[in-house]
Amino acid sequence: MSEESRAREDITRFAKSIFDRGLTCGSTGNISARLSDGNILVTPTGSSMGFLDPAQISLLSGTGEHLSGDKPTKEVSLHTAFYDTRVETGAVVHLHPTHSVALSMLPDIDPENVLPPLTPYTIMRLGKVKLLPFFLPGDPGMGEAVRGLAGKRSAVLLANHGPVVAGKELAATVYAMEELEETAKLAILTRSLDAIGMTDAQVAQVVRQFNVDYA
Repeated sequence: MSEESRAREDITRFAKSIFDRGLTCGSTGNISARLSDGNILVTPTGSSMGFLDPAQISLLSGTGEHLSGDKPTKEVSLHTAFYDTRVETGAVVHLHPTHSVALSMLPDIDPENVLPPLTPYTIMRLGKVKLLPFFLPGDPGMGEAVRGLAGKRSAVLLANHGPVVAGKELAATVYAMEELEETAKLAILTRSLDAIGMTDAQVAQVVRQFNVDYA
C-alpha cells in the first residue's frame, strides 16, 4: 500500500472513531495529514466523519491548491497555517466537541491558556491552548490568526466554534484532541467544586521532565 493510500485509510479510520464517540456530529469537523512529498490530504467539505470514503478525500498541494478528490473543507486555511508555521506538523484535527466549545464561551477563562492545569497529560500533549476570537465558518481570518502565533502554539480554541490541534502524526494529534476535550469537561464539571488543580511547582516539574514548550 502506498503512503497516500495508507494515509487515506488512517484518516477514515480515526474520523469514524471520533464520530462514533460523539466528539463531533453531523458533517462538522475536518482532518488533514501531510505526505512526505509535501502534499496534503484533507476531508471534503460537507462530509461526515462517520461516513468518509477514502477515495473521495481531497488532495491538495503544499500551497493549498486542490489537486484531486472532492472539494476540500472550507477551513483549509486553518490547516495550511499550522503546516506553514510549524514545520514538524504532520496532521491537523479540527472538531466541535461539546465541552471545548462550551469552555470557549465562558467569561472568566484565560485567553492565553484556556485549559486549567488539572492533569499532567494536558500539559504534556498540548502545552498552552490559546483562545482565538470568533470567526465566521470558512473565514480565512482563522488561518491568519494562527499564522499570527508564529508557530508558538500547537493547539488553539476558536471562540463559539471549537478546537484545532496540530501534531507530528495523525494518531498523536487525535489523542491530543481527545485530551483537550476531556480536560475541558473536567474544567466545567469542577468549576463550582473548589477542585484542587496542579500547583505552579508541579506544572514546572512536568514541563522540565517532558521537555514541554510552555512559554
